[in-house]
Amino acid sequence: MPRATNKVAARRRRKKILNMAKGYWGRRSKIYTIAKHAVEKALQYAYRDRRQRKRQFRRLWIIRINAAARQNGTTYSRFMGAVRQEDIQLNRKVLADLAVNDPNTFSQIVRAVSA
Repeated sequence: MPRATNKVAARRRRKKILNMAKGYWGRRSKIYTIAKHAVEKALQYAYRDRRQRKRQFRRLWIIRINAAARQNGTTYSRFMGAVRQEDIQLNRKVLADLAVNDPNTFSQIVRAVSA
């Protein structure tokens, strides 16, 4: 009796990996075993970087708030401490957006918390 290999499922499994490897350079997009390693590594990077993206955005917001705060005569640390003391419910994302797109409003916030 011939050996059953379930060719349909095996083909589908390999095709899924090769489709994920589309656009990769050279044999990484053509040869299943090489593509499998490349896709596994890419998925690891994607998993890691979804978490790192959040950290990087927070760092960017802090840099922007600090730059705007220094233009208004204070530091990031003092400004954020005063914001917390005054119980202003604006997070870093919103404050950074105000600092970049609406500096006058940001200046008013700085004056409000420092007074």
